[in-house]
Amino acid sequence: MNSPSQNSNVNHVQNCICLSPEGIAKASEDITCHKVSKPALKALLLAINAGAFIALAFMFYTTALADGHGKLVGGLCFSLGLMLCIIMGGELFTSTTLTLVAKCSKLTTWKELVKNWILVYTGNFIGGILIVLLMMLCRQYDAFGGEWGKIILNTALHKISHMRPDEPYIIGFTEAMCMGIFCNIMVCAAVWMSFAGKTLTDKMLAMIFPVGMFVASGFEHSIANMFMIPAGIGIENFAGADFWSRTGLDPENYSRLTAANFFINNLIPVTIGNIIGGGLMIGVYNWYVNVRLSHE
Repeated sequence: MNSPSQNSNVNHVQNCICLSPEGIAKASEDITCHKVSKPALKALLLAINAGAFIALAFMFYTTALADGHGKLVGGLCFSLGLMLCIIMGGELFTSTTLTLVAKCSKLTTWKELVKNWILVYTGNFIGGILIVLLMMLCRQYDAFGGEWGKIILNTALHKISHMRPDEPYIIGFTEAMCMGIFCNIMVCAAVWMSFAGKTLTDKMLAMIFPVGMFVASGFEHSIANMFMIPAGIGIENFAGADFWSRTGLDPENYSRLTAANFFINNLIPVTIGNIIGGGLMIGVYNWYVNVRLSHE
């Protein structure tokens, strides 16, 4: 029989270890139910925060690249965005897709879930655009001799170029959607693992490499794109002649950076992919394996 001191040590160890896969899946029911049931104004304001956090993280990524570091380092820097969302309670659409778990658990309704998704998506867009506006006003695109803005322009142009003139639109649509699936598999895997952590350090470490992997691989994140592509559109339309002469770029080469191409060629297919990759392939799948099948 264990002494009181031994029992205390055992309890201490049990309290320090992370949750099991089954424990994570079970915890996800309560976590996602709480997310989807937040008051509308609170959800919207937290979503604006999250959109701004992700935009700031993309600025960090761009700065790393402009300073001569590779995409891997930039991707690790970008993980700051998800850390800020998780630790400060921001509502990020890509991780909000995990609320499909709450629906599968019959803890919410389709009406409540869709309403929450619309609020969060809208708030994320507002947050991203606010950071674009601030970036343009302070002329951050001129940093590093214009290299900063050059990276934004080339990245934004790449993101709307999945659809090629010599191919049917559906091929490019599928490409962008699949890039969105890959992205949110990694983002929601990071969030899912953070559910297991019991300390701030646990949660932060769980997020670094999955997020770094998706960014370094060039996968498509709908909310990050709400900053990156509008930022490219802003630079293309409003950067002064000094910027173009300093960088040696021709603004005509970026004329395809328009709001229509942003929504049609990127945001719509990528958002669909994010829902599939995060909500279904991480959330619902892992919940079904670890909770539903455990009860059968």
